Amino acid sequence: MENEPVKKGNAIVAKSFDFALSIIQYSEALEELRKFVVANQLLKSGTSIGANVWEAQHAESRADFVHKLKIAAKEANETEYWLLLCKHSQQYPTIEDKLEKLLELQKLLSRIISSSKNK
Repeated sequence: MENEPVKKGNAIVAKSFDFALSIIQYSEALEELRKFVVANQLLKSGTSIGANVWEAQHAESRADFVHKLKIAAKEANETEYWLLLCKHSQQYPTIEDKLEKLLELQKLLSRIISSSKNK
């Protein structure tokens, strides 16, 4: 099944949407292990990245676009924190390639913010 953002042909939208889906699955696994607090925090920050990227696609101005992407970048930083806690905590499921995918998102966000500010 092809998701809607992928159809748009927009890399940051598609990657942040797919990342959010993987965070939802991981958070559900944490909840099964009764790791509710971390699951909730990770779910909120990890899905907020894509929500802010999505909102940026309908920004009212270039400044609004950059602002929304900066919020997405801040949420990505918070998500990195929660993922690192999971990685270094005992009895937490492996985070697999989530940190790699997050780093890719962070770099992409940084490039888009930088190039949008320089126009």
